[in-house]
Amino acid sequence: MKSFAYLGPEGTFTEAALNRVPEAQGADQVPLGSVITALNQVRTGEVDAAVVPMENSVEGGVTATLDAIASGDALHIIREVLVPISFMLVGRPDGPRELSELHSVATHTHAWAQVRIWAEANIPNAAYVQAASTAAGAHGLLDEATSYDAAVCAPHLAKKLGLPILAEGIEDTEGAVTRFVVVARAGSLPEPTGSDKTSLVVPLPEDRPGALVQIMNQFSTRGVNLSRIESRPTGEYLGKYFFSIDLEGHLADERVSAALAALYRMFPGVRFLGSYPRAEGVPYVIPEYTTDEAYQRGRAWVRSILDR
Repeated sequence: MKSFAYLGPEGTFTEAALNRVPEAQGADQVPLGSVITALNQVRTGEVDAAVVPMENSVEGGVTATLDAIASGDALHIIREVLVPISFMLVGRPDGPRELSELHSVATHTHAWAQVRIWAEANIPNAAYVQAASTAAGAHGLLDEATSYDAAVCAPHLAKKLGLPILAEGIEDTEGAVTRFVVVARAGSLPEPTGSDKTSLVVPLPEDRPGALVQIMNQFSTRGVNLSRIESRPTGEYLGKYFFSIDLEGHLADERVSAALAALYRMFPGVRFLGSYPRAEGVPYVIPEYTTDEAYQRGRAWVRSILDR
């Protein structure tokens, strides 16, 4: 791949994730102002792929990504990257240095959610100002057109910009991790590794009793573990939802393909978002009755009866 878009500007955690992608080394890196713009540039072919945040261990799914990837021309996730998250509070070069003097703090909504308890205890009178990204908030401190006093951002960016550090390690949960994904136009899938993840979107054509149970049963009966499931509004009207799902396994696995085929029969609007290697690379436990070999034995047994 020759070009990668990412949620910018320079200095975001998304850029840190991009720098962990082997294919991105030496490629053009294009910082953009929103997840939607980054994914749309992949769809139009302006870039080959985009790196966007998908999920945070504290705050859950990144709604902008979940919604943008669920509609429009099909895209595939081809890789995931995990980035440890830590935050600093930085101020203007000529601004107040005492926490009690701060009136407003800018950062991304997911970052603010991860420092909210610290902020309530240490800067209770500072108003929150939403920024497009943690880096955008920090860069804004160097711009006279912005009026906020401080920003929450990544330690590496605070040091790079030379901004005064007002507080370090302000995250509420130590060891927090954000999961980023590399998204490309739909095409051939990465080969199975034995430690894979598959993502999909399942829209509900109608809100009816048992719909979620029907979805879950397709996976549970085939021994497929779901690592994430979230409901999101489609935006059409109140009560209209889709499910965003991550599961353990690759589409090439018999148990996964059987589950998705059954799901598609009931919910033909299901959208496949890709099968790709898990970032941890740790093999998962597959029930003995759902291995590829078990499926092959089952089919052989049925054939033996039909061929009599």
